[in-house]
Amino acid sequence: MGLITGVCTFLYHLPQIYKWLLKPYYITSVFMTVAFLLVRKAPGLCEHLATQREDGNSCDFDWRELEILMFLSAIVMMKNRRAITLEQHIGNLFLFSKVANVILFFRLDIRLGILYLALCLAFVMTCKPPVYMGPEYIKYFSDQTIDEELQRDSRITWIVEFYANWSSECQSFAPVFADLSLKYNCAGLRFGKVDVGRYGEVSQKYRVGTSPLAKQLPSLVLFQGGREIMRRPMVDNKGRAVSWTFNDENIIREFNLNELFQKSKKLKKGRGLKEEEQNGSQPEEGGDELQPETNNPEQSIESKKDR
Repeated sequence: MGLITGVCTFLYHLPQIYKWLLKPYYITSVFMTVAFLLVRKAPGLCEHLATQREDGNSCDFDWRELEILMFLSAIVMMKNRRAITLEQHIGNLFLFSKVANVILFFRLDIRLGILYLALCLAFVMTCKPPVYMGPEYIKYFSDQTIDEELQRDSRITWIVEFYANWSSECQSFAPVFADLSLKYNCAGLRFGKVDVGRYGEVSQKYRVGTSPLAKQLPSLVLFQGGREIMRRPMVDNKGRAVSWTFNDENIIREFNLNELFQKSKKLKKGRGLKEEEQNGSQPEEGGDELQPETNNPEQSIESKKDR
């Protein structure tokens, strides 16, 4: 049953996979993933390779190579259990396949290992995963505009993603966040992004660690009236992110998006906060603020921001 489900999923995503394969990043990654297989099976070349097989057949995998490939398969399956998008599944396959190829080539011939490792380094330095370019309702902030936008109208709730272009997790999360913005964006609920890899002062002010060891990228923060209400992932007192899965189900549940959307969509775009104050009226239902999270002492520390 699982095999049938996997085949159906592959066929469903086949048009998208076909588009990916036309991009240089994925074309190169596919060739680097199967590099050892091609070398081991290439006629005219495999006959001159070393082997530990009892029959001396150097054009087939020996028992140690099969163990490495089986271990690779197990690692990829374990990592993909937490993968959210198809890009993450394929990215895990590419990454661990390259690691396995480095080991296999060095074991086969140190010269081939050095050559393949050099190609991997050149690939990492010159080829980057394609950036998501699909539809979205997201406003991109700079270090000069983020504070102004968040405080412009206290009735508007903002969900802001702090990201960095170099982070593979942020790139994988981009289509998920874009899809949520298409579903829930309205007059009183807005979505924004800021590149903390580019604007270091923003990461310091909003306490978003950009170190790969901190694992805080991406970070989602809910703002109301320019004030932080909650964030995911939460951060412990050592500055490390608490493990949290960035999928649409978790975000909708944790940020209560359905209820927020129902309240916020009633907000009229034509009315500002100053107009309401002049008329002596209260903000509409969409302006009701959530209370900041204070149950978790670690989260309360992270929820504070410079005023």
